[in-house]
Amino acid sequence: SPTFLKLQYPSLYLHHRLIFPTEELTACELETTMELLKQPHHCFLVFLFGLVLLFPAALSWKDAVTHVHQFVIQEASVKRLCKTQHVMTVNGMYPGPTLEIKNGDTLSVKVINKGKYNITIHWHGVRQMRTGWADGPEFVTQCPIRPGGSYTYRFTVRGQEGTLWWHAHSTWLRATVYGALLIQPREGTNFPFAKPNRQSTLLLGEWWNANPVDVVREATRTGAAPNISDAYTINGQPGDLYNCSKQDTVVVPISSGETNLLRVVNSAMNQPLFFTIANHKFTVVGADASYVKPFTTSVLMLGPGQTTDVLISGDQTPGRYYMAARAYQSAQNAPFDNTTTTAILEYSKSSSAAKPIMPRLPAFNDTPTVTAFSTSFRSREKALVPAQVDENLFFTVGLGLNSCPPNFNKTQQCQGPNGTRFTANLNNLSFLDKLTTSLLQAYQTDTPGVFTTDFPDRPPVRFDYTGNVDRSLWQPIQGTKVYRLEYGSRVQVVLQDTSIVTAENHPIHLHGYDFYILAEGFGNFDPDVDTGKFNLVDPPLRNTAAVPAGGWAVIRFVADNPGMWIMHCHLDVHISWGLAMAFLVEDGNEVMQTLEAPPLDLPVC
Repeated sequence: SPTFLKLQYPSLYLHHRLIFPTEELTACELETTMELLKQPHHCFLVFLFGLVLLFPAALSWKDAVTHVHQFVIQEASVKRLCKTQHVMTVNGMYPGPTLEIKNGDTLSVKVINKGKYNITIHWHGVRQMRTGWADGPEFVTQCPIRPGGSYTYRFTVRGQEGTLWWHAHSTWLRATVYGALLIQPREGTNFPFAKPNRQSTLLLGEWWNANPVDVVREATRTGAAPNISDAYTINGQPGDLYNCSKQDTVVVPISSGETNLLRVVNSAMNQPLFFTIANHKFTVVGADASYVKPFTTSVLMLGPGQTTDVLISGDQTPGRYYMAARAYQSAQNAPFDNTTTTAILEYSKSSSAAKPIMPRLPAFNDTPTVTAFSTSFRSREKALVPAQVDENLFFTVGLGLNSCPPNFNKTQQCQGPNGTRFTANLNNLSFLDKLTTSLLQAYQTDTPGVFTTDFPDRPPVRFDYTGNVDRSLWQPIQGTKVYRLEYGSRVQVVLQDTSIVTAENHPIHLHGYDFYILAEGFGNFDPDVDTGKFNLVDPPLRNTAAVPAGGWAVIRFVADNPGMWIMHCHLDVHISWGLAMAFLVEDGNEVMQTLEAPPLDLPVC
């Protein structure tokens, strides 16, 4: 098997990867392979492997299929918490449809915008190898789909299995425009664990008794923080503990003796969430569409954007057990929604009238539980982590306050602390995305004046990042700057939280890539001390890293996917304040190392 080869005979594993291209070789693998192929006996092995294995490989890939879907963006009436709201949806569904494919399949999704807002759709966590035009962030890889317009997203998913999701990537439309993307094992293969009896998907979300677009527009007008949500949801339903919600509470079936797979997604807008089930334990087996070494826990914590796959056993007395989620709140003195959403795990032989058992949830600020959970993740197999790096970057991550502009009404437009306006930044640069064309289109057409390639590789000044920061450092500059990477470069990024305004747990998401999380910790990152803590053997592979409040995380990846890739905090309030940047990854020298041509129906600005 590939796993056996990888662990016992690494050179044979690389031969196997050449014949079975489930995904493109990483730069690290490619470098090793080229050295091996200089040796005649290795060339013969590749030829022999090809003769023996090419026919089965062809049979396997012929089973890959193209799934065709149509997403109609339209307004629908949705009643929650005793009130009816008119919200944007896909096909009138809230949440939107679940898409299910197999590793190796292609998706073709035509999005028709019959709504009143510009919109794009992002396929969160999909690598989009050479298909950056299908990634979806507004004004980064495409101009928005305008009302009355359409665009077909077409891409192939290779080398990823597990749970991802899709969502709107324009203003705050993803509050209601989102859904799951389930990637089953490739045809002819199985899970690396016993096949579960059932699979259930749980999308954790947030609900406002208001139009979410109006919520963020009002915050942008006033400069203050946006209003907090009125409820959390599981698959769009708040659950028993909210008004007018009991009859629609989600029920998840289980039978005694079963082992079921739960796919949990935090699709909330602005809140990391704890999740647990009364009297049941989880065996974590995957995260962000990558398998992990199984570990057991009684509680999950997911930052917005993250997914976690867990196994649960039907080993309790038949009955009804609450599945519950509520906030992990790391920002001190910041208002937050302190309510609890519930669903019900219901055994097949239990009475539907029985009162569910309520679990004990961690305290809202239980950072030790979060740390114990996040540091338990390990890749299931030995990871191909680049041993050396070509780009060693240090990014501060945090909030800020802008002084009230002279032409603003201080009472109405500067309602942040002490008459200021909230902002956010990476390396003291607040990302400005009010553009007239997309960054990728501007790069492809050599359009000047849209962006510059001088995003700083470290903050302009060194300071005590998690200490008492001088007020002169609280106001960042604005700009649209990207960081240029050569194809194949090995990249390390230290993500350092700051205590400006408040320290906070930031879920940092990188489009177009998975990355290894080598280590995390608290305080200021110290390369002389903390480099020794790096896990270079089996670090977890993620697309969203939860940077600890008042701490740091270190990620590493190979720039093997050309295009324009935004990296941002997945708390949408922070995106609207500018906590983002983009990597411009240049084409390589080979055809398979270059960005595909833009689709003919790519929206124009």
